Amino acid sequence: MAPEFALALTGFAGLMVLIILRAPIALAMLIAGAAGYVHVLDQAALFNYLKTTPYHLFANYTLSVIPLFILMGALAERGGLARDLFAAANALLGRRPGGLAMSVIGASAAFGAVCGSSVATTATFGRAALPELRRYGYEPGFATGTIAVGGTLGILIPPSVILVVYAISTEQNIAKLFMAALIPGLMATAFYLAAIWLWMKLRPELGPPAPPLEPGERARALRNVIPVLIIAVLVVGGIYGGVFTPTESAAVGCIGVLAVGLARGSLPLREIRAALLATAETTAMIFAILLGAEVFNAFLALTQAPDLLAMWVTDQDFPPYGVLVALLLTYIILGAVMDELAMILLTLPVFFPVVTALDFGMTTEETAIWFGILVLVVVGIGLTAPPIGLNVFVISAIARDIPIAQTYRGVLPYLATDLLRLVLCVLFPALSLWLVRLLT
Repeated sequence: MAPEFALALTGFAGLMVLIILRAPIALAMLIAGAAGYVHVLDQAALFNYLKTTPYHLFANYTLSVIPLFILMGALAERGGLARDLFAAANALLGRRPGGLAMSVIGASAAFGAVCGSSVATTATFGRAALPELRRYGYEPGFATGTIAVGGTLGILIPPSVILVVYAISTEQNIAKLFMAALIPGLMATAFYLAAIWLWMKLRPELGPPAPPLEPGERARALRNVIPVLIIAVLVVGGIYGGVFTPTESAAVGCIGVLAVGLARGSLPLREIRAALLATAETTAMIFAILLGAEVFNAFLALTQAPDLLAMWVTDQDFPPYGVLVALLLTYIILGAVMDELAMILLTLPVFFPVVTALDFGMTTEETAIWFGILVLVVVGIGLTAPPIGLNVFVISAIARDIPIAQTYRGVLPYLATDLLRLVLCVLFPALSLWLVRLLT
């Protein structure tokens, strides 16, 4: 084995040991990267690197889109917009078997257009929808499993914090990635709805229909959701139409959600303060992971292992799709035991050069965008797949009386549709690239 690969593998091994010892992922990457950097160069070189790198990393204007999208989702959650979406979806779908579960999926998809966080979407509908699902006698594991997978639509439907991080890490256009994510995100919504419909055909007792609403209640629920839909169209449509940059779109979305909440009286000062604090905490966590990944990736760059690996893969003349499948399987395995954001930041410096060096019959930019969507899909799988699906843990923290094993059983039918969607996105890149080619 070449010394460069041996050194890089040693760094990875040290990182995994720190993670196993329950060190915070940001600190683990920072320690492993700093130790490797000192080993390759020296301590003075590390200090010189750290004098400028954190500033230049965090002064990047593009990063401002992350706290803005997080704030938009936090304000939407505390302003009751998720409840409005669920009530409207329930008015349309609730009377059929599994209708409330379908309402969770439909509302989560719409909420994903104003919230780029999977965890926030899961937590929001855990509080907004789970009491209703229980009230109408839904099987507990089916109810919590539906909310957990519905939460993944928070990152699958643009805008998505994960895609922003991917775009910044690989120097891709954020707007084009948002365009590419729309069709796979809508496919996820349709596949989840189809899974519920099929499951109700087999076991209708899992999700009894809700009683019909009075005409006045139905009209009121549909009317209340109009402001949310207008904001979603402004945020997503503004990006697709070239009216706003992603950062401007996030700012417009924050102002829109705040205005709606204030007009309705559903966003008192204490809720705005809570949203700001939650945004600060989440942003600080993400930025800490970004810094740790930056230092660790600088160490990998010094070893030249990523470039050497890409050259070796291309020299071996492996089938491009065979390499891609191997990388996606690696992501699924890592996503089941690791934080998704850290996993992406950790692996992209190694995997991205390999993928872009292969010939898939597309331009380098199209390959990069397509791979970003595939990564997004496998991240969604990792958020609900056992043994460590973050969304499952979030909903289990809310529904403490429901065993986590029941939630994992409730997730399994949806995971089957996720794998089908992943296969389709791999075999047909046009599912991700058609909208990009049309609008650019």
